[in-house]
Amino acid sequence: MCLVLVVWRVHPLYPCLVAANRDEFHARPAARAEWWPDHPQILAGRDLEAGGTWLGLTHAGRFAALTNYRDPQQRRTDAPGVVTPSRGALVTAMLESGASVAEGLAYLRGVGANYNAFNLIFSDGERLGIYESVLREGRELGPGIYGLSNHLLDTPWPKVQNAKSRLESALLEMAGTAPLLALLRDDRPAPDAQLPQTGVSLEWERLLSSAFVRAPDYGTRCSTIIRIDTGGRAYFDEWSWDAVGADIGRTSLRFELE
Repeated sequence: MCLVLVVWRVHPLYPCLVAANRDEFHARPAARAEWWPDHPQILAGRDLEAGGTWLGLTHAGRFAALTNYRDPQQRRTDAPGVVTPSRGALVTAMLESGASVAEGLAYLRGVGANYNAFNLIFSDGERLGIYESVLREGRELGPGIYGLSNHLLDTPWPKVQNAKSRLESALLEMAGTAPLLALLRDDRPAPDAQLPQTGVSLEWERLLSSAFVRAPDYGTRCSTIIRIDTGGRAYFDEWSWDAVGADIGRTSLRFELE
């Protein structure tokens, strides 16, 4: 997951709104979002290589979304035969747990160092929290509009700033998912002068600078919009994309929170 936008407790109709893109290698197998048969409270896509997920929602209104932290120097080098656990398992753990945000943050502080660098933004249904493993710290977040990519929360990368600006405009005319999907589908790269330096090549910095990433081997695999309204209804919409960015399927579900 390379872009997550969260609108928390500031919109008159939707106290919780999430708009996110998952970027991944096209060859990595994944299942589209559904209610998981083995964890029936979880609605999420699934990484078929490691078994976890990148973003999900529950019947109770909990959500969790994960991004990797982009810095090759932060990657773990384990001893031969030792396999670093998948970060997607942390999202599953947050979704199936009954823990509060404070308890979830305490858990992540205890286990975060076992994983490659990540950020995890999540809600227990009542509160919102962020854990940033590079800092080995997390905190509860108040009402606001937040943007998370592959660095710390609200790092002013062009893709985060542009998406948040467009999101603020879209919230003024919330008549469905169209304006949110449009900002998630923005594939315009940032000017070179605005690109961050994260340890990858200039070509990759350019490619990754847009909200929607389009390349033959790697790119945006799905776009997800979660809305929870003031009446306790959840709306989950997810679009899947192929290697050229064409629509290959949509999941659209509505349900009352428990």
